[in-house]
Amino acid sequence: MTLSPETLRKRLIDQASGPYRAVGRFPYHFARGKLRRDPVFVGLLKRGLFPDNARILDLGCGQGLLAAWLLAARKLYDAGEWSADWPAPPRVTSLRGIDLLTTDIQRAHRACGQWACFEEGDMRHMDFGQADVVVIMDAAHYVDESSQDDILRRVRAALPPNGLLLTRVGDAGGGLRFQLSHWIDRTVALFRGMGHLRLYPRRLQDWIQALEALGFRVETAPMNGLLPFANVMLIARLDESAGVGR
Repeated sequence: MTLSPETLRKRLIDQASGPYRAVGRFPYHFARGKLRRDPVFVGLLKRGLFPDNARILDLGCGQGLLAAWLLAARKLYDAGEWSADWPAPPRVTSLRGIDLLTTDIQRAHRACGQWACFEEGDMRHMDFGQADVVVIMDAAHYVDESSQDDILRRVRAALPPNGLLLTRVGDAGGGLRFQLSHWIDRTVALFRGMGHLRLYPRRLQDWIQALEALGFRVETAPMNGLLPFANVMLIARLDESAGVGR
């Protein structure tokens, strides 16, 4: 059945949030709200960024929404429910999520742990193994700049030639729009039980330069939807000639 993009979006939200019903009222309504309001989930599918048969590493995975979203997309596509305006969703070989919060990892396990692997841990210290795609959404600014650079180096070492890093960052040079998103980030961290964290944002150009120095080709894409934030998606791909673990 061919669906309109808007009908498909609603079906995806229903399908991806459904497993969280059994986890609890808050995880379920958080999943629905996040999937409905955050444009990054639809954007990832519409752009066809994930290759088929990819090993995906999701750093700062939260309660596993990316895993639930990709699984829902593939189920709908295989059932013949998709939009002719969107590329086919990926077949995922494996998805590994890492997050610092015990509660979120427990929720991720309960919602989609049979399909993906979730581990509690600090991305500054975890072994990344090998992956074809690494995802870091709205998480890198929780660690200091030295740790950010080290994480990027280790991400680069985990990827093969032509491997992909997808990350969304706040542009510290974004003026009032950045100040608003920065305040939201601090509020969310407090709400999630992480306390009054110091955050470590960087200017967009600084992020790009750090990635290019590691051999990534970087494309940028606005990723705010209708929200007045200074968030930008970085689509960073290693050159095919890049050596593994350089």
